[in-house]
Amino acid sequence: MTAQPAPASLARPVTASDPDWWRGAVIYQVYPRSFADSDGDGVGDLNGVTERLDHIASLGVEGVWLSPFFTSPMKDFGYDVADYRDVDPIFGTLADFDRLVEHAHDLGLKVIIDLVFCHTSDQHAWFQSSREDHAGTHADWYVWADAKPEGSPPSNWQSVFGGPAWTWDARRGQYYLHNFLPEQPQLNVANLDLQEALLDTVDFWLDRGVDGFRFDAINFAMHDPALTDNPPDPTPGKRTRPFDFQLHLHNQSQPEIPDFLSRIRQRTDARGGRFLVAEVGGGQAESEMKLYTAGPDRLNSAYGFLYLYADRLTPENLAEHARMWPGEEGEGWPSWTFSNHDAPRAVSRWAPEADRKAFAEMALILLMCLRGNVFLYQGEELGLPQAEVPFERLVDPEAIMNWPETLGRDGARTPIPWMASSPHAGFSPVEPWLPVDPRHVPLAVDRQEADPDATLHVARRAVALRHRLEALRTGDLILIETAAPVVAFTRGDGDAAVLCAFNLSGEAADWSPPSGWRVEEAVNGGDLSGSLKAYAALVAVRA
Repeated sequence: MTAQPAPASLARPVTASDPDWWRGAVIYQVYPRSFADSDGDGVGDLNGVTERLDHIASLGVEGVWLSPFFTSPMKDFGYDVADYRDVDPIFGTLADFDRLVEHAHDLGLKVIIDLVFCHTSDQHAWFQSSREDHAGTHADWYVWADAKPEGSPPSNWQSVFGGPAWTWDARRGQYYLHNFLPEQPQLNVANLDLQEALLDTVDFWLDRGVDGFRFDAINFAMHDPALTDNPPDPTPGKRTRPFDFQLHLHNQSQPEIPDFLSRIRQRTDARGGRFLVAEVGGGQAESEMKLYTAGPDRLNSAYGFLYLYADRLTPENLAEHARMWPGEEGEGWPSWTFSNHDAPRAVSRWAPEADRKAFAEMALILLMCLRGNVFLYQGEELGLPQAEVPFERLVDPEAIMNWPETLGRDGARTPIPWMASSPHAGFSPVEPWLPVDPRHVPLAVDRQEADPDATLHVARRAVALRHRLEALRTGDLILIETAAPVVAFTRGDGDAAVLCAFNLSGEAADWSPPSGWRVEEAVNGGDLSGSLKAYAALVAVRA
């Protein structure tokens, strides 16, 4: 496959002298299985990512975040890690990873990788050792507990993926904890020897040139050692899993987690200029995001789910966003995304099919105007809708378990369409691990490159806008009182202030802007005339 060179004006040089490069940055998320297949086996790989890094650089983003590529039996598609320090053969080799990092740095891109420190695969050598010996080196590196007298599990904790969070292991004669799949045994991260091994893993990847880490589901890293039952969740609402019936007070979210995060921060601060972000979901996400990022000795940022699981994009979402992170003294720094590998694509959740192009372009401008870091999920720059994956092609355990009640995760993980006229849209010469949705083919990169009105070009303009206007990267966000469906706010203050306004609906809406502004960027008819067309967006600066 032939990659087009990134426009020189958009490439961002790596500057080791700027330790805060990450503040307000835009980082592009790559799900490697679905990005580009370089070896013709139907699965994306690291060399495929390297060959397509020029596309990512052409967006003008600061960095790329890679979802897991480590050795794994792939029960949860890489989030069940069997070796933290090697690449699974399906993705390539450590040498391939080194080439990816080198090319990314040549293009001015930072490289962020996922670290899954709350659980491993049951094939990890640590777990194999732990299950064999009650007193060995790894005996206490996982969460083991005796059965209750009648043989039932030690507590009522439920797994995210369905059923009890405990599985009996006959070799050790105890239950082990797994907050996700039974094949993902829970690490006992309170164990200091285990912490040292995890910190050594951080060092291993820093030595290979990695610029930062996203810590997957880090609020699951520790548990209540008393194994106290979780209480029921009294909140009304639809429940699709046993997990949803409980308040998760004891199987996760323990007060010792920030101390471990501080140890990670100390290790990475010694290298300078590294970026650390926590993934934090669940009912206590807001307080935990702030806890994990408070002060100078914890993580740089936390990854918010406010938009990821929202059924609609509303003014209330934006009001909640502003309330959660007002910029108080000692407060951390948020990160936001509208789509990712775990959530259905935003344009399908939030827009009617006929309006999806207009909505996608408005949403790109909005995302770049939010206060915090931006994570842009692969395909979002193309306006891809959620793919339709037939039941017989589903592979995601969550999607299979809850079908057809939820959209699952497979529809957000299908291959990226690169060339509309090539087999499987240029992702692979053979049938991919997940099918290419026919609706994605006309949205392929090559088609959009050739169309000046394509969403891809709006995405580049949106990222460039954020770079051009410093207030969009680091300025305060102040909401302006408006009537729904219009949302308006300012970023920054004084002469550098920026005015942002959006019509979140498919109908024109009246809106009277303040005086003294001129339009810097707009889509779908955004202007200062007193009316915003359907899905209009405008960004204005002081006249």
